[in-house]
Amino acid sequence: MRKNFWLNLFLICVGVVVGTLAANLCAGIPMLSWLAYGMDFGMAAPATVDLQVISFTIGITLNLNISVIIFITLSVLLGNLIARK
Repeated sequence: MRKNFWLNLFLICVGVVVGTLAANLCAGIPMLSWLAYGMDFGMAAPATVDLQVISFTIGITLNLNISVIIFITLSVLLGNLIARK
């Protein structure tokens, strides 16, 4: 079970990186520009907590587009097919 978790986490990261790259490359091509369509989720400005002794900033933004969803799905499906053999 641990092996499948780490494999799936790695494959999701690969899907995010390749999907983002594909979206950036296809954004200027009229026939493929729909792959770059997406939304940003998260905090517009990071939240800062100052406790006089320690100060930390929390912020997260998720840029989700169609090509990222496609590539995450493909990478997990192909990874599971390979892991079965």
